[in-house]
Amino acid sequence: MAERARMTAAQLADKLLASEHADVLGESVAWMAAQLMEADVSGQIGAELGERTPDRVTHRNGYRSREWDTRVGSIQLAIPRLRQGSYFPSFLEPRRRAEQALVAVVQEAYVNGVSTRKVDRLVEQMGLHQLSKDQVSRLCRGLDEQVRVFCERPLEGAYPYLWLDAKVERVRERGGVRHKALVIAYGVHASGRREVIGLDVGEAETESFWREFLGGLGPVGWMASSCASPTPIRA
Repeated sequence: MAERARMTAAQLADKLLASEHADVLGESVAWMAAQLMEADVSGQIGAELGERTPDRVTHRNGYRSREWDTRVGSIQLAIPRLRQGSYFPSFLEPRRRAEQALVAVVQEAYVNGVSTRKVDRLVEQMGLHQLSKDQVSRLCRGLDEQVRVFCERPLEGAYPYLWLDAKVERVRERGGVRHKALVIAYGVHASGRREVIGLDVGEAETESFWREFLGGLGPVGWMASSCASPTPIRA
């Protein structure tokens, strides 16, 4: 029980988004890595992309590709190149646990939102020391947008099957440990593709919570919520 009480929002996301559904997170992790590199190289050369400044020490000179293996799959990085000197993102250095930190922040954003404090801590863990407060704020807004696009994306075609899964966990929050309901909806498209179509964390697994959650899934959820008492089906 003590181990369960130490669970964080990022660990909740691990349970909601298992490795077989890592594609839900992959695009956001790739976007975040690209933005971190752009901000980092801007600090190194003294100017952001397209910015004119007397502090500039060199210019960008295209990109070089490199694969980065993460727990949400292999990500193709576009590492900025410089006309003079070189740039190599510090988070790719051996033995740095940057990949774990980056994935954890993205995971948490999908279930618990993101804050500048969390991104500040991520930047420090990744060894990126030249990012300004404005750059960190832009990262937060961009990650929020990634989550919003996922949550509001249209579901095209027919989903003849819908699985609802839920689990109650003890979660450490500011002020103590509370019970939280982890819920996730898996839809099976008419083509046979299985995908995550919604996820949330609530205070309790009540009928009102389920109806609100299903209502956010659009027509797929509306049909399920027409039942008298929506009941989670174990996937």
